[in-house]
Amino acid sequence: MALAKSLLINGNARIEVANTDGWDFLLRIMIIVGLGLIVVASIEGEVFAPLVDALARHDWTTLMIRPSVLWVAMGLALLVFRTGLWLRYRPFPSATMDDAPRLTVIIPAYNEGVMVGKSIDSLAAAEYPRERLEIFVIDDGSTDDTWEHIQKAAVRHPGLITPVRFEKNRGKREALHTGFKQARGEIVITIDSDSVIEPATLLAMAGAFRNPKVGAVAGKVMVYNRRDGIIPRMLHVRFILSFDFLRAAQSTYGTVYCTPGALSAYRVSVIREVLGAWVTQRFLGVQVTYGEDRALTNYILERGYDSVYQRTGVVHTIVPTTYNKLCKMYLRWDRSYVREEIRFMRIVWKRPLKSLIIAGLDTLITNLRFPIAYLSIFLLVYLTFSDPETILRTLLAIGLMSLFYMLYYLRSERSFDMFYGVLYAYFAFFALTWVFPYALFTLRSRSWMTR
Repeated sequence: MALAKSLLINGNARIEVANTDGWDFLLRIMIIVGLGLIVVASIEGEVFAPLVDALARHDWTTLMIRPSVLWVAMGLALLVFRTGLWLRYRPFPSATMDDAPRLTVIIPAYNEGVMVGKSIDSLAAAEYPRERLEIFVIDDGSTDDTWEHIQKAAVRHPGLITPVRFEKNRGKREALHTGFKQARGEIVITIDSDSVIEPATLLAMAGAFRNPKVGAVAGKVMVYNRRDGIIPRMLHVRFILSFDFLRAAQSTYGTVYCTPGALSAYRVSVIREVLGAWVTQRFLGVQVTYGEDRALTNYILERGYDSVYQRTGVVHTIVPTTYNKLCKMYLRWDRSYVREEIRFMRIVWKRPLKSLIIAGLDTLITNLRFPIAYLSIFLLVYLTFSDPETILRTLLAIGLMSLFYMLYYLRSERSFDMFYGVLYAYFAFFALTWVFPYALFTLRSRSWMTR
């Protein structure tokens, strides 16, 4: 009997699997064997010979001339390291209707229109005891019909929704702060107003807090509008890898670096300890206006609590459909990344030994790869003029590595959309490489740059 076959559902090519356990086992074996082959081929092909030779002779000049070798070596080491952790990841058991804790959900909204109503409806339809659930929806000074949709939703779900309206825009952080102060639950969940959850999500997110060490939980973010163009399709694959691979690996040592705004949960007692510092956060002398999710995660990690990933808590969120809006989103994310990485380098020393060692190594290798990667790109441009085949070899390497990454994607979602992940690798290389350096040199910017 064939393990898998092609199937077309609603215009979406998917892989129908007859034996899910067998498929999962096969993918694990393929990934492990694939990694082994890559390492062996690299050694046999003497790809790293210049690196080993230069290190043995303490020849740092050679390393500067051949940064691509160091970049590949670090990338491969990071991939092997994360794969080992990823294979160990298991989601937390969900809470039940009998033992579910009192829960507060906060939805900050700004000019979201009809989508905020869909977000509220998804929460109201979720599996959770109504007597232990409250939902705050904060209209952050919207200038469209967002408030009307919030009011209509409150009428549809009487006794469940508490609408709050700001007369003028104060920013997402202030909207969340208002909800945090009024929360009566033991656990608080934040959801973006352009996002809808799956029915089992609230119980799944609450379940992780049975572990008293857990202070923050990241949910799984998928793309709501994935059929609205090539960019959302590519982002869907990227999101799957970002959560079901990267955050799953981070969760095994209790240090998920960013619990996302689209869906995160926090222990209220911990939130109240850090609320004042978080809402007044400044960086380089400027009030911080974005990156509230990663900043809050850092404050919780600093308090000694773990941040983890819950794969069974799922949200579907709207993503940009145009290049311009995509770049604005990444600029916000990268500026927040730089700012909070600087903070995390001070925090990591306070983490338990296992987290300190693993998170420290992960952070060190990840951030060292940035300057080496951009140095490699400049060298690539230079070498292409003297040897045009250089760019062809680079493009082939990008394609092969992105195809390998799609094995991780296929374990989470058996869909031929995996090929959009390969396309994204090329798209990011040619169209998004400039974003991080620009973000680095504009860290003081306070602009939110809405979609």
